[in-house]
Amino acid sequence: MKKINNLFIIDHPLVKRDVSILRDKRTPNHLFRTVMSRIAGMMAFEVTKNFSVDTFDLNTPLEKTTGYKLHDEIVIVPILRAGLGMVEGFLNVLPEARVGHVGLYRDEETLEPVDYYSKFPSTLSKSLVLLIDPMLATGGSAKAALSFMKSKGANNIRMVSLVASPAGVQIVAKNHPDVPIYCAVVDRGLNSKGYILPGLGDAGDRVFGTES
Repeated sequence: MKKINNLFIIDHPLVKRDVSILRDKRTPNHLFRTVMSRIAGMMAFEVTKNFSVDTFDLNTPLEKTTGYKLHDEIVIVPILRAGLGMVEGFLNVLPEARVGHVGLYRDEETLEPVDYYSKFPSTLSKSLVLLIDPMLATGGSAKAALSFMKSKGANNIRMVSLVASPAGVQIVAKNHPDVPIYCAVVDRGLNSKGYILPGLGDAGDRVFGTES
């Protein structure tokens, strides 16, 4: 894969362990949900490590000291529905964040995204936005979601996925070069139906137990 300057792979032993649990077809739905939330929380530390902070005067029980708070308002936007599986993990680390939603589904014939729902806080244009989706596969949904959010005023966005394909990364980087991409792993490629290989299957189905 061509080098992407804005791609950040979170190569942590605990993340690798949890990705392996998610890949395993024997992992039951309840454990899949738990591990996805846990890995999202771990990834949140890497995604937020260069967030700006403001200082303020803080009184401890013993004396005055310097306190810190995040400079930017944070908005977490999961791509429905699989992205919902990562929200709790991020909110555990960023409880002050607001949550928006963008709903896209993939046309199974064209593999192109179709939008059906969106709801964002009114502060979107002034916020640092985290767009989250477990799978960055063809890149079509991510590209469309990013364009849609920008049309609503978002101008400071980070894309967060667990598993990505080279094609998906390239599509996002080409169409939204201003958006950093964070993921746990970049897999080999896609099959004829646009699923990531080796991947972990349909993340939405496995989160919500709706496998065929």
